[in-house]
Amino acid sequence: MQPVRPALLLTKLAGAARSIATARNARRLALIALGAGILTFGIHNIHQVTGITEGGIIGGMLLINHWFGIPSSAATFVLDALCYLLALRFLGWRFLVWSAVSTACTSAFYALWDTLPHLLPDLSAHPLVAALAGGCFVGVGCGLIVRQGGSSGGDDALALVLSRVTGLRLGRCYLATDLTVLALSLSYIPVIKIACSLVTVTLSSALIDVVVSAGRGRSQGTAA
Repeated sequence: MQPVRPALLLTKLAGAARSIATARNARRLALIALGAGILTFGIHNIHQVTGITEGGIIGGMLLINHWFGIPSSAATFVLDALCYLLALRFLGWRFLVWSAVSTACTSAFYALWDTLPHLLPDLSAHPLVAALAGGCFVGVGCGLIVRQGGSSGGDDALALVLSRVTGLRLGRCYLATDLTVLALSLSYIPVIKIACSLVTVTLSSALIDVVVSAGRGRSQGTAA
């Protein structure tokens, strides 16, 4: 594969960005923003309060930070970059542009929630309830973003690439990456917390599949 020249990269990204900045995509942008709001609301008000860990990139970052002392920011950047390079190869430029839009929305909502007090009760004493509620927020929010062709992070990009390459359902690809990270996390996280995280990632993976599949079904029905 030929190396990508910087000028060509900028040209392709600019062209994709211009195609996104149209009135026709207003609904798409609104749904991405809605998904980002739901996703970050759950993580801010449930995951961060109760200490439920994650699979995927977040869990991998925590694992690397624990065992190798690499700063979280550096580990996250490297893992996300590797996933997006794969996505560029298999999913194309438009996916990267929509992912940039999704990431911007996600960051904006994180900043918003950080200015507010926690809006849900502390569920630390009820870890199973927290795991179920957290899985619902992550599954629905992430599903809406992916359904519109974007991603909220390297987790989504990696799962989409795996689904494209293997032909497996998207939810199974999410679950496979999450379970791998959670299994490795047993090396330093108590079993009870891993069990709750397992509930969260299993539920969120299933909901992502449902939301994305519902969107595809509606698109096919409209086309018919």
